[in-house]
Amino acid sequence: MSFRKRQRVGSSSRLSSSDGNLKEESSPSPAPPLLHPASVPGGFNDPTTADVLLCLQLDDPDSVQSLDLHLHSAALSRSRYFAALLSDRWHLPDPDGDGIQQLFLKIFPAGDLRCRPFDAYVAVLRLLHTLDFAGAIRSVAGALEMLPVALELLFDDCVQACVRFLEAVPWTEEEEEGVLSVIPFLREEESRDLLARVSPKAAAGDGNSTSEEMLCGLINSAIHGHPNVATVKAFVAKLLRDYSSRDSVRRVLDKAFVWSLETVKELLGKYASPDFRMAGDNDEREAIQRLNLHATMVNVKHLHWLVERMIELRVADTAVKEWSEQAALAADLQKTFRDDAWKNIAPGLPTLVARCTCRLANSVASGSTLAPRQVRMRFVKDWLPVLNVCRDVASPMPTGHKPVFQELEETFLRIISTLPMSDAQELLQQCLSFSTRNVDDCPHLTSAFQTWFRRANRPLHNHIAS
Repeated sequence: MSFRKRQRVGSSSRLSSSDGNLKEESSPSPAPPLLHPASVPGGFNDPTTADVLLCLQLDDPDSVQSLDLHLHSAALSRSRYFAALLSDRWHLPDPDGDGIQQLFLKIFPAGDLRCRPFDAYVAVLRLLHTLDFAGAIRSVAGALEMLPVALELLFDDCVQACVRFLEAVPWTEEEEEGVLSVIPFLREEESRDLLARVSPKAAAGDGNSTSEEMLCGLINSAIHGHPNVATVKAFVAKLLRDYSSRDSVRRVLDKAFVWSLETVKELLGKYASPDFRMAGDNDEREAIQRLNLHATMVNVKHLHWLVERMIELRVADTAVKEWSEQAALAADLQKTFRDDAWKNIAPGLPTLVARCTCRLANSVASGSTLAPRQVRMRFVKDWLPVLNVCRDVASPMPTGHKPVFQELEETFLRIISTLPMSDAQELLQQCLSFSTRNVDDCPHLTSAFQTWFRRANRPLHNHIAS
């Protein structure tokens, strides 16, 4: 008598188990030959003690293969599928009178013709007798081959053992696809740990939040927490370049930039506050303020790295806008640089501030970051006084190197040339200090004024021609 097999939830592949009392009527398939399964006295496939003869039949019109296995009903009953078949409801009289119950199970052929078709079934049926899950489930491939069969036969202990193994070991990318394919057939409590590994739950309303949280953590580690900062920064920069979602990269860099900028403002604000100026000989308070200025220097370095990443990835819009709204920070920097105390604590601070400003300004002047007119105006208006102070207090650059302050001068003049003439007139008058080194060393300033006067003296009819 034959029984209809329940729908399978996966396909079988190669296992290391052996195979059965083979009856092969025809075999056009190139699958490896089936082997006789090992017999365990008093246990699996022992014909002298078995009370069930199970015939596995390949459901393939091109190849009629079958395999007889001698099994024990007590062991098979650990499977809810076989327990139902062996129950009184389905039990039929024994036609031979030998006390052997005969069952039939049709097997769909494996997708991989190199695999023997009954291997996974033999392995699971053996486990019904031995319960040696640790000995049988020793690879991801093996677990993925047995799990669909265990699900089909409702062998719950085997299902749990396969899932526990899969959850605990690494996967290749191909194996991960296999795990994903079987998850829909598991109960929620069975699949929970596997799903947590491959599909983290996203926060409401933001499908990218989990990945963005990871990126934020990596950026934070790169600029704050790792001892080998240079190497880690280079690695994180590569991850950001290679990340598939530019919008996600923009959001995490914007968040990191704003946080670092607020930190700089807070630290420098404490240093430049009137309370510090009135501290007198209070050594403890002065030591705290020295720490504030040193921490300011460190966080400006972080800002500079973030600015470099944002410009490299063309996502510097927020940074430019935020930098253009820092009148208070610019004022605190001017106060700080007019006091010689900073020279012994953070001697490189003016140059570093100028580099951050110059990188953002160059991004605007080159068109890499398209900033509105008001943003361009505020950017130059707030940071031009800082540039003028930095030029006077910073250490001279080595011979042959173009000072960052001169580059920033040229960039500011380029941005001024993009503004309405009334705004340009106001700002150009503040740029006269660019000529204080030597008249012959400021062709950029000469060119800027020549451009402004050319436009100012253009006859009106030229504006409305054509």
